[in-house]
Amino acid sequence: MQIKTAQFVKSATRPGNYPPAERPEIAFAGRSNVGKSSLLNVMVQRKSLVRTSSTPGRTQLINFFDLNEEIYLVDLPGYGFAKVPMAVKKQWGPMIQTYLQSRQSLCAVVVLFDIRRVPREEDLQLLDWLEEYEVPTIPVITKVDKVSRNRRAAQIAPIAEATGLPVEAFSLFSALTKEGRDEIWERLEIAMEECSCLDAEV
Repeated sequence: MQIKTAQFVKSATRPGNYPPAERPEIAFAGRSNVGKSSLLNVMVQRKSLVRTSSTPGRTQLINFFDLNEEIYLVDLPGYGFAKVPMAVKKQWGPMIQTYLQSRQSLCAVVVLFDIRRVPREEDLQLLDWLEEYEVPTIPVITKVDKVSRNRRAAQIAPIAEATGLPVEAFSLFSALTKEGRDEIWERLEIAMEECSCLDAEV
């Protein structure tokens, strides 16, 4: 996809604050240290559209971004090891679950996994929600530049086993080398073409 414009729209915590569900929408989810913000910036070819931080858990709201005035990309709150108050952590699950369940314009969710980490309970809970609400899932393994190519298969196997997904279901991505960007965009475009939630054209 050719990126003409990309801009932040708004943050929200509940459906009443979401932008109108008038465009195809792709959401991105994963652990708070999985590299979600970096992936989004690479996908839209902007260095700092999505704020990145060395401190996991900075994304505590649902953030909506307008792309080409045609689609929304949505940065969902990270979960896991974030050093944030427990009250905030407890809000994240219901916030994400409500969004997945209620957002009619949602075409797919990109779920990110760190190649160096075996998925944990929160990752599997997210996959369960996506299955329950019949939301198409695009699994992506990030930070592949952190391991040698010879080690990739060994690192990917336990991720696939834990999630129950086939190895070939995963796209591999590196924010450093941009590996995987084109493949992920192809998958996003297919998801939007197949999206039955809207008649909008992309």
